[in-house]
Amino acid sequence: MSISLMPSSATENLFSVAQIRIETLAGLTVALALVPEAVSFAFVAGVHPLVGLYAAFIVGLVTALIGGRPGMISGATGALAVVMVELVHTHGIEYLLATVVLMGLFQIIAGLLRWGKFIRLVPYPVMLGFVNGLAIVIGWAQFVQFRAPGTQGLEWLSGGPLLTMLALVCLTMIIIWLTPKITKIIPAPLAGIGIVAALVIGFGIDVPRVGDMASIAGGLPSFHIPMMALTLDNLRIILPYAFILAAIGLIESLLTLNLVGEMTAKRGGASKECVAQGIANVITGFFGGMGGCAMIGQSIINVKSGGRTRLAAVAASLFLLLFIVVASSAIEQIPLAALVGVMFMVVIGTFAWRSILFLRKVPLTDAFVTILVTIVTVVTDLATAVFVGVIVSALGYAWNAARRIHANTNFISDGVKVYTLEGPLFFGSSEGFGELFDPIQDPDLVIVDFVNSRVVDQSALQAIENLASKYEELGKQIQLRHLSRDCHALLTKAGHLIIDSDDDPDYELAVDYGVRTSIFGSH
Repeated sequence: MSISLMPSSATENLFSVAQIRIETLAGLTVALALVPEAVSFAFVAGVHPLVGLYAAFIVGLVTALIGGRPGMISGATGALAVVMVELVHTHGIEYLLATVVLMGLFQIIAGLLRWGKFIRLVPYPVMLGFVNGLAIVIGWAQFVQFRAPGTQGLEWLSGGPLLTMLALVCLTMIIIWLTPKITKIIPAPLAGIGIVAALVIGFGIDVPRVGDMASIAGGLPSFHIPMMALTLDNLRIILPYAFILAAIGLIESLLTLNLVGEMTAKRGGASKECVAQGIANVITGFFGGMGGCAMIGQSIINVKSGGRTRLAAVAASLFLLLFIVVASSAIEQIPLAALVGVMFMVVIGTFAWRSILFLRKVPLTDAFVTILVTIVTVVTDLATAVFVGVIVSALGYAWNAARRIHANTNFISDGVKVYTLEGPLFFGSSEGFGELFDPIQDPDLVIVDFVNSRVVDQSALQAIENLASKYEELGKQIQLRHLSRDCHALLTKAGHLIIDSDDDPDYELAVDYGVRTSIFGSH
């Protein structure tokens, strides 16, 4: 059962005639921006343009209907296309379709197991690096459109054609910037595309158009079982690709989900999005599509054009299908310069410009992670960048936490020395923990008080055992206070040294010795 926190008046206005018009126009804008992207990514993967367009239609429609975040746009993406190249080149399109189906099954499993929640472990500096890196990648990808038609992408535009292309790109960007200041009746990107397209077609200006990339004319996608024998050898071929594609697709989709959530002030839906992406890719694989995931650029276009419900994303997919089946000849006349201008404005809106100023104010580790993730995203791929960023952030946190371990010492009656620990005791601080003590110089009775510390893992337990052994070997007595009950059970040699107290903490280091582990419990 879901509970709406939206006021009733807002709910009623959500599907008013005006909002339906805004959502529909936002969908049209997104569909126009999807065409060159889908065609380009199909070329990258080495498949027919319709394979990319069908993926954009099917993945976009399914995730629009059942995805975790209204407003998100999904389709064929470059992050997946670059992984598919070798598979298509070596084994052909049928193996790719089978891989897409298996990829979808992996994503469904991830969603059912609720693994989507682990996206919370991605730190904010990694998110910043992801956004900045993806903005650079989107911007860099647009320069392909500045190559001369008919040269297979081998020659760049120059002279008059280049100046004309640049002028139209700038004009599109200016229109997008000015439109919201004049009217909100139509989305600014749609106004930019429409006005520039009208100028180019009306005056017969000779510039590259969508049709120069490839014909987008086609029929409805038809059901097709991938022609690949189900043998162990073939499964060994497609399994690694399917796993990598599933991981990349989910990471990009979940990060986009978070970004759209920030823009629309909505939360949740991660596991639901995983299942939706999986179902979409399974269907796509059986209908001749190359698979896909969430698209940050088109999602931003949609949200900034007013798309807030599932209607806009559904409309985008249906408009795309309409382009393929009915209106291909008209869409092929749209100048690429207009679409490039739209994507450049997306880049400007996506890049976190304030992060440049923040780099001097945030901790050095966070600044390093942001820059590192940005660079790795541009040089390699999104999944690698996120993994690298999370690992480096975790190591930085572990290092900082390890340095926090220290002890305050004092003597009580009869020369008893008390060590009051401060800071977490875990694998990173276990060595420093041992260095806090001086068994040789300490008196015959030593008390170690863990009241302000926390025992986190097995390395910490072993460090306590080792400390107890050192004092016992010297014939000295050591007592341990304020350790949790689960630590009592797990300690062997030092277990008999624990002094029970009514205020012992209970943070569940382990239950049933590994069946359940909770690192961050509370006192």
